[in-house]
Amino acid sequence: MSTPTLEQFQQQVSELLLRHRSLLDVLSKYSQSGASVNRAVAKSVTECGCIELNARKQEYPDDANLEQAKTKLHHHINGELCEHCRDAIKNELGRNLFYISAMCNLLDIQLDDVVAQESGKCSTLGLFNLT
Repeated sequence: MSTPTLEQFQQQVSELLLRHRSLLDVLSKYSQSGASVNRAVAKSVTECGCIELNARKQEYPDDANLEQAKTKLHHHINGELCEHCRDAIKNELGRNLFYISAMCNLLDIQLDDVVAQESGKCSTLGLFNLT
């Protein structure tokens, strides 16, 4: 079985979305699904313990080039997700993607256009994209 395209996934969501046809319903479900992603990640730290967080201020060396800076910055994660936590987070991310697709459908926006536009920004702006 091949991986569906974003267009195919968006069409599938359109066919399945029955209960939450209102934009307000989809917005609230999208927000709720985002919170569920955050909760699943938090539970992997606080309940399972497969990953740990060791967050601290990021130190940006003044004399380093961009490649050197990338190696100096930390993601603050120790350990790896266990299979159970990985599956739980993937499930919640999938639900979040479902509601993003539903919102795109209601607003007549193609999700693949959104991804292409954002990818173009990333290519053009590089590291300055999210500052």
